Amino acid sequence: MNNHAIHYIIRFLLGEDISEEIVAAIGYTNNSKHFERYSIVIIPSGFFTNHTYGTTSSLPELPLQEIEGTPLLFGSPLVEQVGGTLVIHADIIASTYFLITRYEEIIQRNIRDEHGRFPGKMSLPYRAGFLHRPIVDEYRLLLRKWLQQYGLRLPEVKKEIQHIWLTHDLDAPTLYRTWKGVIRSIRDKRGLISSIQGRYGPVENDPYYTFPWIFEQNNLLREQTGKEICQAILFIRSGGKCKQDKPHYSLHSKDISQLIESVLFNDMKIGLHSSYQAGKSPSLIKKEKTILEENTGKSIRLNRHHFLSSREPEDMTHLEAAGITDDFTMGYADVAGFRLGTSYPVRWINPVTRRLSSILQHPLTIMDCSLEEKKYMGLSYEEAQAYSLNLIEQVKNVGGELTLLWHNTSAMENSGSYLRKLYSHLLNELAKK
Repeated sequence: MNNHAIHYIIRFLLGEDISEEIVAAIGYTNNSKHFERYSIVIIPSGFFTNHTYGTTSSLPELPLQEIEGTPLLFGSPLVEQVGGTLVIHADIIASTYFLITRYEEIIQRNIRDEHGRFPGKMSLPYRAGFLHRPIVDEYRLLLRKWLQQYGLRLPEVKKEIQHIWLTHDLDAPTLYRTWKGVIRSIRDKRGLISSIQGRYGPVENDPYYTFPWIFEQNNLLREQTGKEICQAILFIRSGGKCKQDKPHYSLHSKDISQLIESVLFNDMKIGLHSSYQAGKSPSLIKKEKTILEENTGKSIRLNRHHFLSSREPEDMTHLEAAGITDDFTMGYADVAGFRLGTSYPVRWINPVTRRLSSILQHPLTIMDCSLEEKKYMGLSYEEAQAYSLNLIEQVKNVGGELTLLWHNTSAMENSGSYLRKLYSHLLNELAKK
C-alpha cells in the first residue's frame, strides 16, 4: 500500500489541529517487534495484501462487527495493551480507505443504474444500515479517545458545523423563455398574450427563475453564520449534447448574463456543472471548463457532475488534469446520506493505482430531489424534514461540513412540491445552530 496514502488517512482521521509528533505515535503494522516504537498500533486486516486487494474476497461480509457502537468493515473489536503500546485490532485505516475511495465500485462495475451510476441502495453503507451516519468521522472520535486514554493531550472536536455549502445546479434556468417555451406556455393554458410576455418580459416572472428568492434565503443564513462559515455556489453547464443535457442554454444569452451578474453581486462562487455527456466521456471536462471560464471571466476550480454522473472512481483523474481542485459530486442520487462515510472534505485516492491526488472531495449531504415523494426516497414532508435534520445533527456531532444541493426548479412557488418550504425550514434551523 502507498505509504503516502496511509499517512494521509491517519492524518485525516486525526484532523488538521494535531501535531506531526502525534501522527508519528501511531503505527500501522502487525510486526510485534515494532510495537514499542508507537503509542498506538492499528493492526492491518490483510485488506491491502496483493492476493486480496482488488478481488471480490476483499469486500466486507454482512453483518458487520462493531467497535464501541460503530460499524467496523475490517478487523475485530479487540483492543489490548501490549507492553507500553495500545494495540487496536479494528482496522479503521482499511475501513476508512474503503469508504473514501468508493472502493466497492471498482470491484462491482457490473452494478450500475440506467445512468451508469453506482446506486446508493446497493452500497455497503446502505445495506449495512449506516449510510445516515458518517462512520469515518466516528473513527476519528474513537482514535482521539484512544490517544487520550494513552495520556496524550488532544483538543476536543467541537460539536458544531464547521462549514456550510449552499449549492445550486443550473439545469433549467427558465421554462417559458424560448419559442418552445411559448408553445409550452400556450399548452399550459396561460393564453397567447401571457405566453408572449413570458418570452420577452422580465426573466424574474418565469416560474423556474427563482434565484432572487434563493439569494435572499442564502444571504439571510450567511448573515447569521458569517460568510466565512457559509458559502454559496452555482454550478453552470457549458456543454453536453445528450438528451439528458437538455434544455441547452446559451452562456451568451441576456438571461444567463444577467444571472451571472447577480450571482457575483451576491458573493456566490461559480463552478462547472460538467455535462451528462462529459460523465460518459470525461475528456470533455477540460473543454467545458475552458468555455465556462471564457464566458464568465472567472478561473473555475469547482465542479459537480450533472445527474451526479461521476461513473467510475478513476474518472476523477480527468477533473484533476483539467485543473479542478474541489469536487462536490459525492452523494448518491437515490438516497441522501454519507456516500464517502465522512462529512469532512477529503483528498481523493485512486483505488486502482492507490495514488493520493490533490483534488478535494466535498461530500454531498442532501440533494432536494433525492427526498421527494414522487422521486427516489418517496418521503412525505414530515419524513423528509426529520431525515434531513438528522443528517444535519450527525454533521454537527462530529464537527464536519454540510453541503446542500437545491435546484432553482425546486424553489418554485405553488408547484405542489414541498421542497421550497423544506429549504427555507432547513436554513432557518441552521441559523439556530
